[in-house]
Amino acid sequence: MNRFLSRFTVALTTLVLALTLAIAPANAALFHFSGTRPTTLGVQNGKLSPCPSTPNCINSQAADIAHQIQPIAASSLVKIKAAIVQIADASIISETENYLYAEFTSPLMGFVDDVEFYLDAAADVVHVRSASRLGESDLGANRQRVAKIRSMM
Repeated sequence: MNRFLSRFTVALTTLVLALTLAIAPANAALFHFSGTRPTTLGVQNGKLSPCPSTPNCINSQAADIAHQIQPIAASSLVKIKAAIVQIADASIISETENYLYAEFTSPLMGFVDDVEFYLDAAADVVHVRSASRLGESDLGANRQRVAKIRSMM
């Protein structure tokens, strides 16, 4: 009897796992959480938009430590773009000589994060802002993304 229950448990677990994996792509298609592109993107008076009060945003121009991240050492946006195009879930949406905007989409649920880079020639740095469109917590994804881009340069 114990042997039967053990085999049954293994078979049932395998079936549940297989169904979960089979349904995951359909769930991603049904529940694509892209949100709406913000209208506050871009540089205004030498500043990227401030972060909201939620912890799912970082900004090198933020005054509060919860949202603050170091700017990227002075480099060209060409190097930043070269790093971004190597990341599978990234799409460059717009760029000028001193600004680059990209969207990053999470593979499973389709959450979109907006990432901006502003070359501040006067300060000799590239300011960065990375923010999730939806939710409250990003589990550190925005910081990790900027660290990855920094390491790829």
